This record gives sequence, structure tokens and C-alpha cells, in this order.
Amino acid sequence: MEIKGKIHEVAPTVQVTDSLKKREVIIEYIENPQYPEYLKFEAIQDRCNLLDNVRVGDDVEVFFNLRGRPWTDKTGKKTYFNSLQLWKINVLAGANNNTVPEYAPPVDLTSTPEEDDLPF
Repeated sequence: MEIKGKIHEVAPTVQVTDSLKKREVIIEYIENPQYPEYLKFEAIQDRCNLLDNVRVGDDVEVFFNLRGRPWTDKTGKKTYFNSLQLWKINVLAGANNNTVPEYAPPVDLTSTPEEDDLPF
């Protein structure tokens, strides 16, 4: 599965156990501009390095697997958990890059230049 969104937050890598490390990233997903969604993805083991080159504000395309598992507590109550496991991320546009805006800012045509150095 994949979605496009904007990096909202990138967490540091956490060593969960001796053999498991994970890193989380929050993506602002805007299907409906009135109600943006904030989705948490997790990168596990060597995939944690995929988040080294992304910055808050970057437009990205995230490829992930949807995972689910049951868990039974000490009283015997069963609960289900879902996770979005990131396996690839592409930066589409950086937050700090020098790209040309899609629109031109308005120009004030009423002001006159103080000195016109054009030959005509």
C-alpha cells in the first residue's frame, strides 16, 4: 500500500529489546483538507535508516504494509492491534528546497521606479 503526505514528526530510533529497534514517523495525510489525518508509521530494524534523510515539512510517498495481531492480557481479555510498517519512503519535495512556486506573487504596477536605467 502507499499514500502521499507531509512529514509532521520524525522520532529517534528506539532500541525496544536486544534484538528489536524501531523508529516512528507521523505523516499528515490530507484526503479532505477540512479534516487532515495524522498517521503513525513504524520502521523496524534496518528500515529505521530510511528516515535519516527526511525532514519535517517534506512531501513524501510512503510505502507500507498493514499488520494486525491479537494480544491477550493477564485476565484473558483479547485485544487487537494494528500497525503500519514502513518499508520504503520517497521524498517528493523537500521543505527547504529552492523550488519555484507554482504561482507568481502579485506585482505592484502602481509604484514607479526611482531611476530608470533602461536605454529606451
